Amino acid sequence: MATGLREGLSRVATFLTEVQAELAKVHWPSRKETYAATVVVIMVSLIVAVYLGVVDLGISSLIQALLQ
Repeated sequence: MATGLREGLSRVATFLTEVQAELAKVHWPSRKETYAATVVVIMVSLIVAVYLGVVDLGISSLIQALLQ
């Protein structure tokens, strides 16, 4: 049982070491890059929301006209 526990702890330690090594390779965005990406996401979300709202309004109007 102790051997299994040691193997498990060794594997966890290896995993954490590899995670640390991979995180060191990551290019973390600067505050300016993060801000720019956030603005893009918000703008695209708003554009898609308006588009879907207009399409929804058009389809509902069409269905109401057909049902009356």
